[in-house]
Amino acid sequence: MGYQLEGQLLEVCTCKILCPCWVGEDPDGGTCDGVIAYNLRKGTVNGVDVSNLVFAALAHIPGNVLHGNWRVRAYVDARANPQQKDAILAVFTGKLGGPCAEIAKLIGEVLSVEQVPIHFEVDGIKGSFRIGAVVDAALEPYVGATGQPTTLRDTIFSTISGSPAYVGKASQFRANAPGLQIDLRNHNAISGSFLFAA
Repeated sequence: MGYQLEGQLLEVCTCKILCPCWVGEDPDGGTCDGVIAYNLRKGTVNGVDVSNLVFAALAHIPGNVLHGNWRVRAYVDARANPQQKDAILAVFTGKLGGPCAEIAKLIGEVLSVEQVPIHFEVDGIKGSFRIGAVVDAALEPYVGATGQPTTLRDTIFSTISGSPAYVGKASQFRANAPGLQIDLRNHNAISGSFLFAA
């Protein structure tokens, strides 16, 4: 049956403004630590309704994003029942193919999978999220001379394939996980909408 998911993405990382990964260049400082959060506003996976749940990943990218070998900690919304959790993980680990499998193939190691409370709030393309006691981030987009938000399109790498990415900066990005402590302001942030189907 496959999957169909639509919703919003919020993403922050340790790269400066703008993140080189999206255009296929090496990350600032040689490595990148970032968080991707997908708010599944509406969706089904093999007939399982996963609407209004959130999936997030804290990733260490050891070099060029396209070379893979990411080390990832995965987080599933605490509100998901066991069937919903399994369905969401099947999508984002690439088992069901489609656009999510393109990102999953870059993962070298999944360090942990946890179910935690995830707060995801978006107002237009500005937003914030909290992942348990692990991550706290807030971001806002850049605005161009016309008053419209600044976008990236047709990039070599994207976490929302087929959609424009709204670039901005994180007013805060804190993370506290084993072997990783981050407390940054005014670094790279991305927001956008997605429609994934396979």
